[in-house]
Amino acid sequence: MNNDENLSGTSSPETEAPNEAERRADSDFSELKAEEAPSQTLGDVNDFSAVYNVPVQISAVLGRAVMPVSQLLKLGRGAVVELDRRVGESVDIYVNNRLVARGEVVIVDERLGITMTEIIKSER
Repeated sequence: MNNDENLSGTSSPETEAPNEAERRADSDFSELKAEEAPSQTLGDVNDFSAVYNVPVQISAVLGRAVMPVSQLLKLGRGAVVELDRRVGESVDIYVNNRLVARGEVVIVDERLGITMTEIIKSER
């Protein structure tokens, strides 16, 4: 009898080898019936229709400025706030407060728009 066995000759969950515990967990799941297990086909994985109507918040940041509240309260109509970016520099594009791209400001039918010039790949 080795240290992993108790007096009855069987191993307890606390003392059994990690491989034995994994085999028991796997055998518990292997008993599931086919109709109970979720089925995914290749078509289901590539179907994005479920997320098409999910709202997201998109922000385009032209630049930033820091100022005390007293100076902010003095701003009036037509006031100019100097930003930390220069004319022609890229604009940061955020989706749900996460930087996803950079772009340039364009005018489309007398409205402002953004053309994406760079997609930002972030590590999670």
